[in-house]
Parts: sequence; structure tokens; C-alpha cells
Amino acid sequence: MKFLRFLDRVGRNHTGILKDGETVIIAKGTPFYGLSETEDRMRLSEVASFLPPVYPPNVFALGLNYGLHAAETGKQPPDHPMIFLKGTNSVTAHLQPIRLPAPAPCEVDYECELAVIIGRTARKVTPGQARDYILAYTCGNDVSARDCQTRLDLQWARAKSFDTFCPLGPVADTDFNPSSARITTTLNGKIMQDSNVSDLIFNVFELVSFISQGITLWPGTVIMTGTPNGVGFTRKPPVFLRPGDTVEVEIGGLGRLINPVVADNV
Repeated sequence: MKFLRFLDRVGRNHTGILKDGETVIIAKGTPFYGLSETEDRMRLSEVASFLPPVYPPNVFALGLNYGLHAAETGKQPPDHPMIFLKGTNSVTAHLQPIRLPAPAPCEVDYECELAVIIGRTARKVTPGQARDYILAYTCGNDVSARDCQTRLDLQWARAKSFDTFCPLGPVADTDFNPSSARITTTLNGKIMQDSNVSDLIFNVFELVSFISQGITLWPGTVIMTGTPNGVGFTRKPPVFLRPGDTVEVEIGGLGRLINPVVADNV
């Protein structure tokens, strides 16, 4: 099942079930406790404004979880998952703008990622049990202010948590197979990252298990599973996001997450 959250043209909040790639069936209930279809239908093109598939209580993210990405940064692949947090204020939706923050607008980078949504409370689960605790998967972009990350702050919290730095969506899929799917980032029509989720060093079930050892994963928690090679700061010359850009994250079978880039002038 593919589901999405959105506002209609009069501002009402809905959860919908996507059928045939275009028909949205308005649903009752929640994805965590069950969705039931109503008789109301609309076209996906009639959605006025997309919302994130979930508003997570926590966003965990992974560093260096693709081998080639570790290589392009000059680092050895880690022997255990490298976990960091993104502030929940950073969560935004499909077609919503990524805002280049006024304190650090010059070195903002893209990172396409497969995002995992936890469906029920998970604590001390094994990799073999982890599948039963996952609700769905969606496209994510771990937007990062590299100057804050590598020079100004020397840690990752602010660099990863500026407002709008965690786009998710547009849909979440409960039946997605996370073992193999092409994952790409396209910037202004040019493919910048092109890999497959099969290249994850630690797969999604290992990640859920690892984090849940001593950290309770509540329903709605999002795990950003890492980014492949091709990020902007490793390019020569570096490529960073600028106002007027459009960045697209696409995962085969999950869809395409699109965000324009603007200066944060508000």
C-alpha cells in the first residue's frame, strides 16, 4: 500500500491511499492502526499541498553507509553504524522549498536517501525481527550545511538540522522491497548521484536492530539510511545548492521527491 498525507484546496488535512499511480482514495484512520478506504476519490494532480508522510518523533540518520561514499570522503567504511540525529524541525514535504539558511547559505549539499518509517514501538529487536517493526519506506534528502559540519561547528547537529533540511515523500510504501532499488539525485536535470540500495553497508534491518539496542524507536520514527557517492562537497569543483535550483531524489518503486531551492529571506 502506498499512502500520502496532504492538504486539499480548501486546506483540509487528509491521508490518502494511492492507486494506479494517480488515483488518491481518501482514507479514514491512520497508517499505524489501519487505513480504511472511503468513497471519496481525487486525482494526484489535484493535491493542493503535500505533507510529509509522517511527522516523526525522532529522525535518526546514518553516516558513511555506502562503500563508495566512504571512499569519496577518504574514509574507511565503519565497522558499526554511525548514527546521528536530525532535528524534527527539519522535516518538510514534496514540492516544498529547501531554504538555504541565512547563517550558512553557501555550502548546502544534497544527499538522496532511503528513509525507513517505524510502525510500532521497537526496543532490543534483532535484525530478523526488524521487518515486523517497519511500517513503510519513503524517499528522503539529508540536506547538509557542509561548512557547519566540517569547519564552523565541528559536529553535525546544526549542519543537519536547519529548517527544511529533511524533505520526505511524496508517498510511503508499506510493500517496498529494501534489498534492491536504484537511487538517484538529479540537480537541475543532471544526475549527480546514481547507485542502488543494495550497496548499503548495513541494511535496513541491521540498522533498526542496532539503534533499538537501548534507544526506543517510537511509531513514526524515521531512519535515514545513508547516502551514496556523488555528493556535492566531494566534487571538483564542489557543487552546492543555490537559489533557483531544483533537486530531485528518486528511488525505483517509491517515486520521486522534488524540492525547489530558495534563499531563507523570512
